[in-house]
Amino acid sequence: MSDRYSRQTILPEVGAAGQARLQDSTVVVIGAGGLGSAVLQYLGAAGVGRLVIVDHDRVEESNLHRQPLYRMSYIGMFKAQAARKALLEANPGIRIDAICERLTPANAPHWVATADVVVDAADSFAVTYIASDECRRANKTLISASVLGLSGYVGAFCGGGPSYRAVFPEMPRQAGSCAQSGVLGTAVGVIGTLQAHMVLGVLLNLRSCLPGHLIRVDLRTLRCSDFSFATACEPVDAVLTFIAAEQVTATDVVIDLRSTTEAPLSPIATALRIDMASLERAAAKLPVQHRVVLCCRTGVRAWRAARVLQQRGHRNVALIAFGD
Repeated sequence: MSDRYSRQTILPEVGAAGQARLQDSTVVVIGAGGLGSAVLQYLGAAGVGRLVIVDHDRVEESNLHRQPLYRMSYIGMFKAQAARKALLEANPGIRIDAICERLTPANAPHWVATADVVVDAADSFAVTYIASDECRRANKTLISASVLGLSGYVGAFCGGGPSYRAVFPEMPRQAGSCAQSGVLGTAVGVIGTLQAHMVLGVLLNLRSCLPGHLIRVDLRTLRCSDFSFATACEPVDAVLTFIAAEQVTATDVVIDLRSTTEAPLSPIATALRIDMASLERAAAKLPVQHRVVLCCRTGVRAWRAARVLQQRGHRNVALIAFGD
């Protein structure tokens, strides 16, 4: 065996058999930003045999303080391709697939099916629910993390344990972002490294990394807390699911909640433009026999709007998050 992995194979938790498991594993990483940058570096360095990177974004200079995988020369490149380049320079003995597209309900089944473990590092609540729903269907473990400011969490979902929905059945009323709220690079690095460690723990069958476990980290106070959600129950009533724009049918009633200032043209030509303030008045006029598809940028407004419609008798509701 190469000296490359000698310091980890000497561990009884790894050994030659564990290293072989890593080499034979495929990990799909959704998002190659701050969290993904740390996750990818450590999984690649550890010898995970195949990494699939799903990210539609490009490298910007404002990324570099918390995404050390990239260099100034990478600015403008797709992050998936830039990450592949950097990772192969560090370890040419692994396979890396760069998928320069957004994860959607349409392509999620394909990418989840290829994975032994799925990593949610996308900084999008909509993507987290999409990934969790598909991982639950496919019985694949999802390692999801989030960080904002100086705190964050990492959890292991699905794969025989409860899904993300079981722990977080409702979206927050607002979706914070690094651009709006700020974030410290080291905080992202700590959470992303912990996320990578949990992925390796799942692949190596470490009991501490089994699905049903979540760790919170407060980097202001340098304190950690953890809890088990192994007995959490899956929601069964009024579950809201995301669909892709191409999954809209001719009989759907589509409502784009974005203003024309925010989005002059809707990707769905038949979409009605109704803002949140007008939705309650419009709800009574919407046909209950047709599916109502609610659209916005992040999915947060669509989720809130769906709850309003459900309170008024609309049971068949779906969501679309267009993204940036």
